[in-house]
Amino acid sequence: MEGKNSSDTPSYTYSDAGVSIEAGNALVKAIAPLAKATARPGATSELGGFGGFFDPKAAGYKDPLLVAANDGVGTKLKLAIEHDRHDTVGIDLVAMCVNDLIVQGAEPLFFLDYFATGKLENGVATRVVAGIADGCKQAGCALIGGETAEMPGMYATGDYDLAGFCVGAVERGEQLTGDQVAPGDVLIGLASSGVHSNGYSLVRRLAEDKGWKLNRPALFDPERLLIDALIEPTRIYVASLLPLIRDGLVHGLAHITGGGLLENIPRILPKGAHAKVDADLWEQPRLMAFLQAQGAIEPEEMARTFNCGVGMVLAVAEDRVASVTERLEAAGETVVQVGRIEAGDRGCSVRGSQGTWGGREEWEATHLA
Repeated sequence: MEGKNSSDTPSYTYSDAGVSIEAGNALVKAIAPLAKATARPGATSELGGFGGFFDPKAAGYKDPLLVAANDGVGTKLKLAIEHDRHDTVGIDLVAMCVNDLIVQGAEPLFFLDYFATGKLENGVATRVVAGIADGCKQAGCALIGGETAEMPGMYATGDYDLAGFCVGAVERGEQLTGDQVAPGDVLIGLASSGVHSNGYSLVRRLAEDKGWKLNRPALFDPERLLIDALIEPTRIYVASLLPLIRDGLVHGLAHITGGGLLENIPRILPKGAHAKVDADLWEQPRLMAFLQAQGAIEPEEMARTFNCGVGMVLAVAEDRVASVTERLEAAGETVVQVGRIEAGDRGCSVRGSQGTWGGREEWEATHLA
């Protein structure tokens, strides 16, 4: 009787439960060279250990403060999955983290990713990680590790989720906290590359309700498919901004993510400073105009939902605007003035004339922090 269970009960394996150790090992093998290509001073460890080492001294820091950020890609991933656009969402993942570090004056040093799915499709996972490695190279940080989780029953077929974690450093005393921002400062905007990685729940809702044909040329750009305009990866601003920060030319930086211009700019303002943004100062990108028209979105709602064509905002002293603009343009950025800092309640106002952002009359939206 004692041996009955062993003979009658089938022998269970992990793969019977839907987890393939072999697929996981094959993925690590495939992505190891991608990660190695992101090596930089301070990061020399190979993938496959229980963690990744980083040496701040080898990266040139004497007395660094460490700054950490983590983020995801949001529902932009659903568009990528539904339309087989897996190659650039990794750039979005890195961008959302590293742009949050640079606004604090920190240089991104190393990155780790978390990729979770129901069943590991190595071709998809490798494409996603290749995008992450690309983003890391753009940002100058090393991809030193990550986690790939195969979890049957947790995700619908083909679905996956992504999260990223990044650590940066800034020499003590050089961090950007916003305390230097003062009335009289000029607000400079750096053009976004599209919707970036916020607001996609609204984008997807519009696509469904309006019956958009995403695999056809966009109404606003016949040279591109609509899906490609919507999936355009988030711009990484690190390389353009780091030299200016190191030279002490920037008083404050705001990464324009969820909450738009209206809610992100106040995050860098000290008490007594109010940001006045004038939407008449730059041209609304055609993609933003398309989204607004399709959804009959009020200008005030645009100001708190989308980046409206501006992915990063700098506060700089008026006498430095020309030199900062020149250096940013030389670094490949499209630069526009977006407003000023005035004395007032800590917060932001965005205004526009009749016709600006589709306004039926002159409009203004205000957010107090």
